[in-house]
Amino acid sequence: MKFTTCLVTLATAWGTAAHPYLGEGEWKAPGANDCRPCPMMNTLANHGHIPRDGRNITRPNIVAGLAAGLNFNEALASLMFDMAIIANPEPNATYFTLDHLNQHNVLEHDASLSRTDYYFGSNHIFNRTIYEKSKAYWTEDMITAKMLANSKLARQIESRAFNPTYRFTADTENFSLGEIAAPIIAFGDMSLGEVNRTLVDYFFVNERLPAELGWHKKEAAIGIEDILKVSDIIKAATSLITGSEQSNSAKIRDLHAGMSV
Repeated sequence: MKFTTCLVTLATAWGTAAHPYLGEGEWKAPGANDCRPCPMMNTLANHGHIPRDGRNITRPNIVAGLAAGLNFNEALASLMFDMAIIANPEPNATYFTLDHLNQHNVLEHDASLSRTDYYFGSNHIFNRTIYEKSKAYWTEDMITAKMLANSKLARQIESRAFNPTYRFTADTENFSLGEIAAPIIAFGDMSLGEVNRTLVDYFFVNERLPAELGWHKKEAAIGIEDILKVSDIIKAATSLITGSEQSNSAKIRDLHAGMSV
């Protein structure tokens, strides 16, 4: 499940107790009938920042919830709602459910860092084996953009090699870049493009905001420009081409010039 879309989230005001560290909603494990399709949406539902059952999510809910949970500004939160509402097949829908987000190749996609591909089943459930493969590329205490990009590329290669229905369009790539950037946006340093591995691991495994480890939401509101900036850092890190003193085209031009003398 795409991480950026999973940041689409909502409201407080469901009568939950205050979190002892952040003033966030009290964390509770999901019930048997609660929708839980992806890491960040699951986490925010578990904290009560979106309805705990994952249903009837509206634009005002999203704006309020993203502000309360992650300090997203209104413009960014509203954009996230616009991205999510397309998953509801009902004409002129004004709400969505978390189950809507699990429709394959709408927002959910192949090569997730923590879920298996739809082709293999259970694409909405945390998969420890898949996650450990992704995590293997986070080789230092601080996860860099390059490490996150490495895990993204590795999952795409594995998916393409073994999933006969592998699909990853240009739109999916744009979604994926935002998804991979999300740990830095939510828990890390956006200017340096890095995030503490312990916080990310705690989040993925527990589907819980890492307040107990000292994390707190950012003081400055996060906007669309912040998302784009970190996504661009991840995009640059996905390139497997290294720099050189002189490009091949320049070498050919120089060689041709020498032959013409």
